[in-house]
Amino acid sequence: MAGTSPDCLELARRSSSGIEVGLYWSKTTNRVSIDVFDQRLGEGFAFEVDGADALEAFNHPYAYAAARGIATPAAAREALAA
Repeated sequence: MAGTSPDCLELARRSSSGIEVGLYWSKTTNRVSIDVFDQRLGEGFAFEVDGADALEAFNHPYAYAAARGIATPAAAREALAA
């Protein structure tokens, strides 16, 4: 995930109900990314986001991803169950 890269700066982090969300900025690429990890399920996902949308994506990563067709583990499970 983005947070493991040495050139990434963590801008924000939050945790709630076992879900961790991180907001990162890459010094090298000047890109912003979101990392999401669900500790209960042991799965996560990451995606790049436009800087103007960073706080929206950080505060609502599942809704943001769903609205933009970004694959998440939960969406994959739902698609298989349908």
